[in-house]
Amino acid sequence: MNHSSEQQGALKSNAGDGQQQHVKLMNPHLKLLEEDVLYHLSLGTKSHDLVEMFSDVRYVCMGGMPQRMRNFAEYMLTQLGYTLPTGTTLTDISVKSGRYAMYKAGPVLSISHGMGIPSASILLHEVIKLLNYAKVKDPVFFRIGTSGGIGLPPGSVVITEQALNCRLQPFYEMVILGNTVQRPSASDKKLVDDLLGFSRPDDDFITTKGKTVTADDFYESQGRLDGAICEFSEEDKMDYLKRMSDQGVLNMEMEALVFAALTKKAGIRAAVVCVTFLNRLEGDQVTHPKEELALWQERPQKIVARYILAKEKELLASSKKSQA
Repeated sequence: MNHSSEQQGALKSNAGDGQQQHVKLMNPHLKLLEEDVLYHLSLGTKSHDLVEMFSDVRYVCMGGMPQRMRNFAEYMLTQLGYTLPTGTTLTDISVKSGRYAMYKAGPVLSISHGMGIPSASILLHEVIKLLNYAKVKDPVFFRIGTSGGIGLPPGSVVITEQALNCRLQPFYEMVILGNTVQRPSASDKKLVDDLLGFSRPDDDFITTKGKTVTADDFYESQGRLDGAICEFSEEDKMDYLKRMSDQGVLNMEMEALVFAALTKKAGIRAAVVCVTFLNRLEGDQVTHPKEELALWQERPQKIVARYILAKEKELLASSKKSQA
């Protein structure tokens, strides 16, 4: 990648900033490993120089589909002013794993997390470890995805204030060694408000903040009537959705809960930004043309990209000031 010397300086960590902290791990057993193989990323602490490859990462952006995250990486290359050398292209760093797709655009990692809590959880564990081994400081994580809206017009963008489980509780619940463990799923309020500030009056879509419910699947858990199995009535479904709406829920999806809980546990600033594909109060099926949905998927990407560009400009200005 070609970029100016000013950009090169801005892309390096501010070693003199005492406020910055390396990503920390909360697992003492990792110190006993001769090598930590990040199996699902096709990376390892001995097989790769992770510091050389990833130490300049400042933003980790995740979304469900590999192609969407490749598109976002390409978009960030243009927004950051990077030019790939002639004859080269973006490379999927984790292609050998066959699980996730990972692209790097300067300080931005763009990674697919698959669908649902289990897939996203596996990726989060390995990416958090990766950033620790790479000695990354103060990264910001984003989930950029799609969702079903609750009372919002299709194509709206929701920034998650609080992720809830399907019981409308603000924590992620899992079973570890036979015991139920609950982890809070609160969002970084300042980051949420900062992101909301990057919506613009001339945007042709609504950007708002609210609560997000994370479901265990696409059909029954989300109260859909069109799955292969359904054992509740339309009245039951509408009562549930209206109860959500009354509690400030604006959308439903399948990953925000674990994303918020694990990043919070790891002490990493994070936010979820999703576009809505339909208003669940009006139906269950996604009926808009694929071409329109593809354009809508770019909307949360734009909000996150504006945040990243603003932070990179601040970093460049700080770098110039320190060199003056």
